[in-house]
Amino acid sequence: MLKSFLLLSAAILVTLTPTHALAAGSQDATAPQVAPNATNPVKPTAESQAKAKSVYQIDCAMCHGDNGDGKTDLAKSMGVVLPDFSDPKVLASAPDGDLFNIIRNGKGEKMPPEAAGRAGDSVVWNLIHYLRGFAKH
Repeated sequence: MLKSFLLLSAAILVTLTPTHALAAGSQDATAPQVAPNATNPVKPTAESQAKAKSVYQIDCAMCHGDNGDGKTDLAKSMGVVLPDFSDPKVLASAPDGDLFNIIRNGKGEKMPPEAAGRAGDSVVWNLIHYLRGFAKH
């Protein structure tokens, strides 16, 4: 009886897992876009910037670097040259809406999207404030 239950459970798991993985990780389903020239609608606070820093350290720093310069071993090993966010000229011509869309939906095959389930829109907007802060240090 226990063997039958285990076999049935394994069969259900094998059957459901590919469907769930496709639904959760599909690159075809992108998040809604904001207008590319949209202005950041959130006002940063100490608390929101602490959250943005935490998200950045977990999801972004491994490629973009702790200080945003993009010079990491992982980026080099992937063969990508990343923008240096610590250079004020780099983000000066990048509208907030464009940055939001890149963060939310990813860029190409090598930059994954920041899923809404991991970081809501307000966190992404605060992340943009955080990125822009690299050039001020």
